[in-house]
Amino acid sequence: MKTAFIRLHIAVVLAGFTGVLGRLITLNEALIVFYRLLLSALALWFIAAFQRTIKKIPLSQLAAIFGVGFIAAIHWVTFYGAIKYSNVSVTLVCFSAIGFFTALLEPLLLRKKPVWQELALGLLVILGIFIIFQFDARYQTGIIIGVISAFLGAIFPVLNRILLKKVTVETLVTYELTGGFLTLSCLMPVYFYFFPTTVLTPSWTDWGWLLVLSLICTVWAFYLSSYALKYISAFTVNLTYNLEPVYGILLAFFLFQENAALGLHFYIGLLIIVSAVLLQLFRVWKAHR
Repeated sequence: MKTAFIRLHIAVVLAGFTGVLGRLITLNEALIVFYRLLLSALALWFIAAFQRTIKKIPLSQLAAIFGVGFIAAIHWVTFYGAIKYSNVSVTLVCFSAIGFFTALLEPLLLRKKPVWQELALGLLVILGIFIIFQFDARYQTGIIIGVISAFLGAIFPVLNRILLKKVTVETLVTYELTGGFLTLSCLMPVYFYFFPTTVLTPSWTDWGWLLVLSLICTVWAFYLSSYALKYISAFTVNLTYNLEPVYGILLAFFLFQENAALGLHFYIGLLIIVSAVLLQLFRVWKAHR
């Protein structure tokens, strides 16, 4: 359990950089995810060729993993879309709603009783997001997209927890990111029809940030969080990921001076969300103690 929490927290720290990288990369949200998945999948298959860690799986399991990979891909597209329509700080705050959606979805998908304390803490996070949404009209479109991203982000860790009972972490992550890349590639012409862009290839600077995003913040972080899911509930993993806004927002303040554009209600909402995270971490620590 201790090792799982350490690995999980390292993954959260790495995740805190993804929002900043999404703003540094000049491509649109779909292309960021397209190249992110391409580089990540290539890296995973390269590792698998040397370590021989990929196991053969039935076609039905492969289809299920590809489906989860597609959900993960759309989650990332909406995440970076929210950044484009608002900013890094607001998007990361919206990401905190993932705890509330997990508290709702995990009992349904895993067929177990809901934990009312988790629902209450999740609602506390929703309250924090609502305060920001209600009093800052500039970011309302970005907030809506960010909440959709949080909903999608709550689904695939729960499904991963089910799949990890049947396949290894290495097999799951490799096929999942590959499936995400292939399914997103099929949808790219439709996406470009509704959201046309003239820039399709990354600049040299973009390639550098994409490598950091793919190899460090995706492949390594995905391995760490998947191992943690073997020992920790999906809700606790997702709620711990709510620490991601803390790291990401601090980076955004330092690099982009976003604090100058945020009002008092943002900080009130953020304080409520951080309080919910700390209460859940204390509750889990006390239970395992």
